[in-house]
Order: sequence, then structure tokens, then C-alpha cells
Amino acid sequence: MSEVIIRQVQSKDLDECYIVETSGFSPEEAASKETIQLRIDTFPQGFFVAEVDGKVIGMVNGAATNKDDISDEELKQLIGHDAGGRNMVIFALAVLPEFQKRGIAKQLMLKFIEEAGQNKKEKVLLICKQHLVAYYAGLGFVHAGLSHSTHGGAEWHEMRLSLK
Repeated sequence: MSEVIIRQVQSKDLDECYIVETSGFSPEEAASKETIQLRIDTFPQGFFVAEVDGKVIGMVNGAATNKDDISDEELKQLIGHDAGGRNMVIFALAVLPEFQKRGIAKQLMLKFIEEAGQNKKEKVLLICKQHLVAYYAGLGFVHAGLSHSTHGGAEWHEMRLSLK
């Protein structure tokens, strides 16, 4: 495999990001193309892609907020997003199936966490399914219990990483 480049998203990445999103999440959970476009346009500082040979093969994206509870569905549409907020929230981490198990998701996460720290954020917050709790714990996140979120009809767990 060629070198993996982690970089900030660009508008031209929309279609490929949508393919990555829909490969990584069920139809009930996946963000629409319009929502991905909104995230690219509104907060590209919180949206990174993994690229190989000019093709987007993975992504991580989110928002900034002053909230500590991220179960609010509106935030996924960037309602309540505050670029100056003290916390970063991850909405999606996904890698195309044929590129999984190669450390690409970890590279994306480390870039997101690094940027959050450079931007003086206090915490990185995310919700995940039970089977991913250990994965995120391996990146330094602490399990904070069940989330109030019912996104996509699933049960979600809150994870937090303190940057202070």
C-alpha cells in the first residue's frame, strides 16, 4: 500500500467522504451527504481524511462545543457548534473496509486529538457502541457510561479524553 496521508478535508472530498461514511455506518446511523457537506463547510478544522494515491479511504469529523453532554442529536447538524468551545466532539470515524486493520483509524484519531490539543480544548468526547469501548480506551479515552443518545436506534457509550 502506498503512503497514507492525513490531511484536512477539502470541498472536493465530499463524494468520497460520503462513500466512507456509508461503508462504516448503517443507513439509520450514517450522515447524509448534505450533513457531511455542512460539516466540511462549517468546521473543516475538525474534519480530517486519510488519503492513499489521491483517494479518500478514511475520515474523522466533529465539532466544538461547551457542552459536556453530547447526546443531543442537533449537534450532529452543527446546531450548538461553537468553534471556540472548550470541548471537541467526534461524530464519525470510518475507514473503507478494504483498508481496515492497518492503523489508519488510529492515525486519524491521533491527528484529531493533536489538533484539539493545539487549539487548547479541554476534552475530546465521543459516543460509540459497546464493542468499540476497548478500542477507544486504548487511545486514552475513559468510559463515562451509557449515553442518552438513541441515534439510529442503537445503544451508545460515552467516552472522554482529557487534554489538560
